[in-house]
Amino acid sequence: MRVARPWAAAGTIAGGVTLALLAPSPAAPAGVPAHKPLPLERLFDNRAVSDDTRPGDADFDGAGASLSAQDLGAAGWTPGRDIALDAVRLTWPRSAGARPDNVIADGQAVRLRGRGEALTFLVASSSPNGPGAGASGVGTVRYRDGSSRPYTLSAPDWRAGPAATKAVGLPHLNTAAGQRQETARLYAVTVPLERGREVASVVLPRDPGPAADLHVFAAALRRPAYGWTGSWAASTAGYTKVGPWTDQTLRLVVHTSAGGPGARIRLENTFAASPVRIGRATVALQASGASAQGAPVPLTFGGRPGTAIPAGAQAFSDPVDFPVPADANLLVSIHLPDPVEAVPVHSQATQRSYLSAAGSGDRTGDAGAESFTGTLTTWPFLTGIDVRGGPGSVVALGDSITDGTKSTNDANRRWPDVLSRRLLGQSEVPAYGVLNAGISANRVVADRYPGEGVSTDTGGVSTRHRLERDVLAQTGARTVVVFQGINDLRWGSSAEELIAGLRSVAARMRERGLRVVGATIAPCEGESLCTADADVRRSAVNAFIRDSGGVFDAVLDFDAVVRDPEHPARILPAYDSGDHLHPGDAGLRALADSIDLRKLVG
Repeated sequence: MRVARPWAAAGTIAGGVTLALLAPSPAAPAGVPAHKPLPLERLFDNRAVSDDTRPGDADFDGAGASLSAQDLGAAGWTPGRDIALDAVRLTWPRSAGARPDNVIADGQAVRLRGRGEALTFLVASSSPNGPGAGASGVGTVRYRDGSSRPYTLSAPDWRAGPAATKAVGLPHLNTAAGQRQETARLYAVTVPLERGREVASVVLPRDPGPAADLHVFAAALRRPAYGWTGSWAASTAGYTKVGPWTDQTLRLVVHTSAGGPGARIRLENTFAASPVRIGRATVALQASGASAQGAPVPLTFGGRPGTAIPAGAQAFSDPVDFPVPADANLLVSIHLPDPVEAVPVHSQATQRSYLSAAGSGDRTGDAGAESFTGTLTTWPFLTGIDVRGGPGSVVALGDSITDGTKSTNDANRRWPDVLSRRLLGQSEVPAYGVLNAGISANRVVADRYPGEGVSTDTGGVSTRHRLERDVLAQTGARTVVVFQGINDLRWGSSAEELIAGLRSVAARMRERGLRVVGATIAPCEGESLCTADADVRRSAVNAFIRDSGGVFDAVLDFDAVVRDPEHPARILPAYDSGDHLHPGDAGLRALADSIDLRKLVG
């Protein structure tokens, strides 16, 4: 057991993960050791996990507390298990629960080689004096060409950190005195790399001081998805009760943007507390309703017909030779063999999907619709479809207007759908795929859904907290259109708070090499929360967006497109869906048609 140290000032973070990449440096910072890099596992010097029958065997925090091996197993985080998070594959330590399973960062050199767009650490901080404020420190990435670049790694506290950005949450702490009912969390924290340069090793930050320790369990490079374009996406907005669904098949209807000769799907168990087992999955072109054009094509996962997705993790299917048309409806069928009582969900699909009856078994191979007797208006588990080839994708980051709320059901008239068709019908700029990262009721600076537990609120975690998952880790992302903020203003955020949030979001995306296009916020007078004061704040934010001083690479004036020229605080009646907040089909088309496509290209 380490000796508990008195509280003292240390580098910390507040409220979530903070990332920064500092200015280039020709050499490692003074004091950083130059010894030979070792695999991370060989540097493990702390034990975080104990068996519930021997809760005092591990001492994660210097005060005798640790993670429960049984809780981790119940979440699917078993020793040696690959855990896919935000498009990177991390390995949960094989030694967890038996031997040292993490390293307390203090300038150790880690052997990690290859090219990538980002570097992801599985981390948490701890304090010997109880829940803390987190820990932060500066490390160094060393490249094969002899150069190096510092990075800042910040980790939330394992007991007090935010639920919204966690990789996994566990319900107990183990101590020598027994088990306590208290949440523990681990985090995946990503820092950018120099694209195209080969990493030779990574030096961990120095010990941040006696206030806290920064623990690293795993590290991996996130490699660009060369040869793939994102064609469809949906953002997980919450974790809701269902059924329970028992031995049933989901048949989800989605609409492609870009097409290609092959495909893969992405399933995510975001926000979950337990793993989910996928029995089989298929993909097909939709004929009508739940019926397919021909026999659905089986998908595999690591060569197997199904997979189990740990709590909080994701799974990509293996590539399949399935020609995906552009601007077409697909059916993705997923068999859930075990009882499922809650699911991660995108709640406002504006699209009808289908569900077979309880106990009906694996219907993923059915071409007909007869077995699919139930309907869904949500997208559970499925968050992405990628196609082979293509030039990459535009991500539409927004709220309910981007999500398509109040557009015609089953008609694919969301403004990102219209934008996709415009891109497909021209040759002046690349025909990017368009990925819809809109979440109804979502905000930039505050969480609607807290990020943990079953909830009826499906407004999602804040844009700041979902940025890694919904934008930075998206396949082939090249450009992001940020059209968001009205919900922050409607619920009382100041213009200054929202502007700071937009600055932070834009900076993180530009730091990763994405082109960032800002869109002004549309008017909404007449809706109950769109007060005169909210409109004053909206005007202030729009003034910033129009003249951001370089925060955005380009600007789309969506406010000017849909406002009533004779009454600028409200939507033009011809574009109003009727609730004075959401444009209808005509208004959404006007937004997409107003975009100068050249602004999407750097």
